[in-house]
Amino acid sequence: MGGGLAGSEAAWALGERGVAVTLHEMRPVRPTPAHQTDRLAELVCSNSFKSVEVTNAHGLLKAEMRRLSSIVLAAADAARVPGGAALAVDRVAFAEAVHARVTGHPRITLQRGEVTALPSPGVVATGPLTSDALAAAIARRLDAQSLAFFDAIAPIVAADSLDEDRLFHASRYGKGGGDDYWNAPLTEEQYDAFVTALRTGEQYQPHHEFDRTPYFEGCLPVEELAARGRDALRFGPMKPVGLVDPRTGRAPFAVVQLRQEDRAGQMWNLVGFQTRLKIPAQQRVLRMVPGLERAEFLRYGSIHRNAYINSPRALTAHLSARDDQRLLFAGQLTGVEGYAESAASGILAGVNLARLLAGEAPVVPPPTTMLGALYRYVHTADPGHFQPMNANFGLLEPLERPVRLAERALAEMDRFAQAIGVGVAA
Repeated sequence: MGGGLAGSEAAWALGERGVAVTLHEMRPVRPTPAHQTDRLAELVCSNSFKSVEVTNAHGLLKAEMRRLSSIVLAAADAARVPGGAALAVDRVAFAEAVHARVTGHPRITLQRGEVTALPSPGVVATGPLTSDALAAAIARRLDAQSLAFFDAIAPIVAADSLDEDRLFHASRYGKGGGDDYWNAPLTEEQYDAFVTALRTGEQYQPHHEFDRTPYFEGCLPVEELAARGRDALRFGPMKPVGLVDPRTGRAPFAVVQLRQEDRAGQMWNLVGFQTRLKIPAQQRVLRMVPGLERAEFLRYGSIHRNAYINSPRALTAHLSARDDQRLLFAGQLTGVEGYAESAASGILAGVNLARLLAGEAPVVPPPTTMLGALYRYVHTADPGHFQPMNANFGLLEPLERPVRLAERALAEMDRFAQAIGVGVAA
């Protein structure tokens, strides 16, 4: 279900494995607020799939996808336009190429019209614009707490880019392990400058009415809090209560807390810093925080409409319903963020449904690959703090030997592709 990037990849993977597929796409019978055509794999946001360089996390994921015979990347290559190291495409030519290839497959039938019941066996890849009726069906099946209708994403920074000499370890009032958070203390002068920068930073403006997210009081963008008054942040996410800077013996005037995002401690989340600032503004403003002057951003903050499942709470390791392993989910609906990430999850969903139909066990690449690491994150992240995630090197298993991350990941993906019978093609 769903004719986007993930659905197209899933349908193709199934068809190539001898499975007869009905691909349901509600457009144009039931239009969405963002799509303009009836083509499969229409890109409604950027025309860029980001970097193709394997030294970049997005490029590494694409190199892995090529080893799994991605039709989305084949179409992107054919529709490529100049974009430097980024895989930018002519979006019309791209969608036409995917549409023609999928609908031309002898085992795939495209059926137009809204579907409001969950299929089994089947793959649900209906994306952030899932219809209200289908979203209600998902919520009933997985439980209401497992489906969100907007995301409020705080930035994540790389641990090795932090200046630890300017930070201190502590939890409020010593709770938990007592030192679970990194804390960046700000003086009054630093805090005032930071609040001013937040108020004046350039913000993302929604292009579509559907993306005009109503803010919840408990989850406001930091710039919205800053606009409400000088001390709003000090009584919100930057409150210093329960924290003592060991270097001064006193509570800071204000503090930014960073929470560990992964088991290896390579990724740190800026707690409560969901934002609609544009990326250059996020870089400039957040690097004003002591200790973050050279921060490497693994994920930028955002707030936008995005129907997605709380996968750690509701889905299995191969992203199926817990009570039916042949009801799989893929794409942004599962909590992956980005074009390549969505398409890659579609490939794996199609592979796994074909395996299950053949009586074989589902498989997931090892967490030393970018795709495997992404799957591990969306399955094992803390359900209480789960937010969509894009490909980044912080997800990968740390190295024990001096082998480059990309080299290791591609070698592992070669072995995985061979194990599931996919022709490896770099």
